[in-house]
Amino acid sequence: MTELTVQDTNGILRQPWVRPERTSRGLGWEQLYVSTQSEQPYQASFGGAPSHLVILHRNGPVTVRRGHLGLTSTRTVPAGGLFVHPAGKDLTVELGGPLDTVHAYLTDELLRTACDGDPVELAEELGTLDPLVEQLLLNLDEAVRNWEPAARTYVDHLGHALAAQLGRRHSVRARVALPATTGARAGLTDRQFHAVREMVEQRLAEALPLRELAAATGLSVSQFARQFKARTGMSPHQFLIQRRVDAAGLLLRRTALPIAEIAQRCGFSHQEHLTRVLRAHLGTTPGALRRA
Repeated sequence: MTELTVQDTNGILRQPWVRPERTSRGLGWEQLYVSTQSEQPYQASFGGAPSHLVILHRNGPVTVRRGHLGLTSTRTVPAGGLFVHPAGKDLTVELGGPLDTVHAYLTDELLRTACDGDPVELAEELGTLDPLVEQLLLNLDEAVRNWEPAARTYVDHLGHALAAQLGRRHSVRARVALPATTGARAGLTDRQFHAVREMVEQRLAEALPLRELAAATGLSVSQFARQFKARTGMSPHQFLIQRRVDAAGLLLRRTALPIAEIAQRCGFSHQEHLTRVLRAHLGTTPGALRRA
């Protein structure tokens, strides 16, 4: 699939009053584009875009007005407030003061997939508070800031979680909860779980997209994520990291391979990445683990 880029957005980020700090450009993200920036006051109109937009206000309060042919809605938005705009609709917006933001643009395919294939019409929201969406956007910004190719599964997980929450809480027909099934409550079957575990073991050194893990079970991505956690108590990303940590620990204790080579074999971007993860998970370093 082709990477989602700023060309797939409604054009706000290409304006001279926007000063980008970091974006997901060049990271290979196919259904999600994330940009963090500072914006100066402006008033402008934009055509409909093929991607859905959610903006997180990193500071504030600031007054924002929005509408279509006219500015029909006004709100003083605090830090943590959201601006949600659906794909395909034009937008007129006025920003009343300087503002730091995180923008996330999602494809309609991602939104549908996260909602079990159902069509979703996002609401036009201004100043909404949603702590879960706020945290997911901050986590995506952090993933851009400290990008590691090995974090691909983690980013897929964040993107699907964001899309699912938008579908649940920020659609025209806000969904109270995603439909549950017996399979969702019971978790993956033994056959499905063994298929996923085998793929993880065989491709431990690769960046594993969530959709490929889901395909091994015959489930949609959203169904897979829920049923995997019901089976293991972990998200797919947490499980993958745990397996990488286990494999690295085994090689460190039983072989004399260079630490950098072990990091590469076990799916870490480099030796420093392995060191950070081992500290977080085991409270130790590769060298200390090897000596012990």
